[in-house]
Amino acid sequence: MITILEANSKQLLKDFVKFPFELYKNHPYWVPPLIADEMETFDKDKNPAFKSAEAYFYLAYKNDKIVGRIAAIINWNEVNEQQKSKVRFGWWETIDDVEVTKALLEKVYELGRKNNLEHVEGPMGFSNLDKVGVMTEGFDEMGSMITWYNYPYYASHLEKLGYVKEKEYLENKFPFENVKPEFFLKAQELIKKRYQLRPLNFTKTKDIMPYVDKMFDLFNKSYASLSSFVAITDIQKEYFKKKYISFINPEYIKFVLDKDDQIVAFSIVMPSFSEALRKANGKLFPFGFYHLLQARKSSKDVLFYLIGIDPEYQSKGVTAIIFNEYYNTFAEKGIKNCIRTPELADNHAIHNIWKHFNPEIFRRRCTFKKDL
Repeated sequence: MITILEANSKQLLKDFVKFPFELYKNHPYWVPPLIADEMETFDKDKNPAFKSAEAYFYLAYKNDKIVGRIAAIINWNEVNEQQKSKVRFGWWETIDDVEVTKALLEKVYELGRKNNLEHVEGPMGFSNLDKVGVMTEGFDEMGSMITWYNYPYYASHLEKLGYVKEKEYLENKFPFENVKPEFFLKAQELIKKRYQLRPLNFTKTKDIMPYVDKMFDLFNKSYASLSSFVAITDIQKEYFKKKYISFINPEYIKFVLDKDDQIVAFSIVMPSFSEALRKANGKLFPFGFYHLLQARKSSKDVLFYLIGIDPEYQSKGVTAIIFNEYYNTFAEKGIKNCIRTPELADNHAIHNIWKHFNPEIFRRRCTFKKDL
């Protein structure tokens, strides 16, 4: 007998957050999130996503033991402004029992039908800056702080329940030694002259802050044409600014400005926190914070988190300027591996950016869809 309970109290939400720690206990590739960070994500008073979305969190029990969890989400900006009649599911975890998955998804269908929505898609979060997709390949590779890890049976659960693949995402990596500066060194000098552009580098976080709102505006503008994109609101910008920017190494944020000092391109890279998060095991104290600071300072692996280019400057070679700046920073820091976060398989423009570095696809993930 499977029982479903809404996680509508602080204790039940904590149980919701902690369930994966039990499910993946001692797993060599799962990267635990920070418990406090997850709790804040699900706090309606703290996470501004709730101003344009509604979400409900559910736990599945069998013999009085938690065996699964799921979030049912409606992003109202997506429904009202983009006319996408979709209910989302996310933060889905389960034991290998398709009946548990089925019971959890019924709660998602209920929310969708109550609001006359036509289909369900997931796993995905509130916005495009949340984690996305079920892993379908790459189970023997280390996870990261910005992706979900899952067991191989997840995709088969969804397929058994009548879901079809909706969007595919690829994750690539390449060793830094693959980066040959001759591919962009001369090109970036020509592009800077031709379009009157200049790079902007940082050594202090406080110097980045005046540019962050414009960076998010450019993010919205540069990704607007992608089928899955929902713009970030002004309130979300403030939230992400406080939550993330101060934790990213300032030298890993690069801008390209035009002659009027307007941002035409940006890129954010993060040190890999995977090993540090595994050591922290969900807790910042007493030692988790130390492990994260050490990784921030000395990790030899980096994740390309975001890259955005003004549509007017796309396909004009502006990435050569960004790569040149990163090349100098990474060479100085002794970086060994460059890892790219999930990118839509059909986003050919982004894949072309990296072709000279011989990237290897090491993981695939998908969202799945079903009509209600």
